[in-house]
Amino acid sequence: MLRVAVPNKGALSESASAMLNEAGYRQRRDTRELVMVDPDNDVEFFFLRPRDIAVYVGAGTLDVGITGRDLFLDAQVDAEEVLSLGFGASTFRFAGPVGDFSSIDQLEGKRLATSYDGLLRSYLAERGINASVVRLDGAVESSVRLGVADAIADVVETGTTLRAAGMEIFGDPILKSEAVLIGRPGANPAGVDVLIRRLRGVLVARQYVMMDYDVRKDLVEQAAALTPGLESPTVSPLQNSDWVAVRSMIKKSETNRIMDELYDIGARAILVSSIHACRI
Repeated sequence: MLRVAVPNKGALSESASAMLNEAGYRQRRDTRELVMVDPDNDVEFFFLRPRDIAVYVGAGTLDVGITGRDLFLDAQVDAEEVLSLGFGASTFRFAGPVGDFSSIDQLEGKRLATSYDGLLRSYLAERGINASVVRLDGAVESSVRLGVADAIADVVETGTTLRAAGMEIFGDPILKSEAVLIGRPGANPAGVDVLIRRLRGVLVARQYVMMDYDVRKDLVEQAAALTPGLESPTVSPLQNSDWVAVRSMIKKSETNRIMDELYDIGARAILVSSIHACRI
């Protein structure tokens, strides 16, 4: 039975469970459940703290897990990123008092507060920066005002909290993070290939829609250039032999532009429908 770790709470939890549900796996209905078995898919789900998931997977206790890329890299365990999942985006950056820093080179000899000490130490070592890392479990923004640190490294979304603390971002992003599926290097437990294939299907279904339209035969080449599909569009005859019906997958973000361009070249009855599941 495949053993899968899923975040039990926090920003990643709801989105991870929703994605697994879309992939056809049973998910818990009560947030107090810590373990749930899906006998139809031969999978056992363990709901754990996102920060602990990489530790369990790295130790081989669990086969795969869903967690943040930042948390995974911070854990520094024997595991690898298998698949990025397209949700939970965040950016890990440096910040300091307004006007104090403009480059990471100025961090030499400084004290840096963070909740991601493993990730930060690796980043500094790779760049030859000798700084003192102060690990905190939370409220990192307050560390400079309290005299614990000179600057911080933390996950930044809007930057509102930093500005309220009299701080500003500087330097390039340390890491761009999102939810990822992780596993042990070289391991291929039963059921993991199916899980990966299903999750990829969900990603494609979320990014694409199915477009159907009618167009005159002499305009098919022009229309197909706008809707090439993954391999090629499906073209079917209509009762009126001068026209054909075309079906193709297109990126959801380009839907309205493509509809307008198809209409301009003469396509009609242009319809768009959602894709609930797919295998590519």
